[in-house]
Amino acid sequence: MRLNTRTLNIAAALLTGASLLSFSGAALAGAGESGHGHNTAAIGEPAKASAAKRTVQVEMGDNFYKPESIPVKAGETVRFVVKNKGEFLHEFNIGTAAMHAEHQRQMAMMMEHGMLTATGVNQKMMNMDHSKMPGMGHSMKHDDPNSVLVGPGETKELTWKFTKDAALEFACNIPGHYESGMVGTIDVKR
Repeated sequence: MRLNTRTLNIAAALLTGASLLSFSGAALAGAGESGHGHNTAAIGEPAKASAAKRTVQVEMGDNFYKPESIPVKAGETVRFVVKNKGEFLHEFNIGTAAMHAEHQRQMAMMMEHGMLTATGVNQKMMNMDHSKMPGMGHSMKHDDPNSVLVGPGETKELTWKFTKDAALEFACNIPGHYESGMVGTIDVKR
């Protein structure tokens, strides 16, 4: 059987994701963590779509983003319209490399506990009390203002004000997706 590059990339992403899921939830959670709780003030702040002077269309597939790089100006508010043309659930998350590394551990825990699947969000699991699950707090949810989960065929929006002069990434932190190439750069300049 002949496999194309896309199939091999998806297989590699799934294998990487499976290896991440082999960690226990307790090992993935920090002491006293519940929810995502990222400090987004270091990278900017959420904004209303009406405040945006520019809209950027972002297409995501099963191992890519188009465009791969987005230049912005410090202080600029950008409305991102994100369309998932792939077959799997994907994320558009704005952050630093360190923020993405932490978020990947949390996303792996959410998959391990059935809150996320390869193709969607299990709302029943996402909204339940997780305090009895090892390593999870009461409110483990995917509700960060710098991130959207986009199911296959869906389009979602995120509006962000870039208040800092920094090099940032946008990425999909679902297990194995970042490693398969679902990461791009946001270059914030004065």
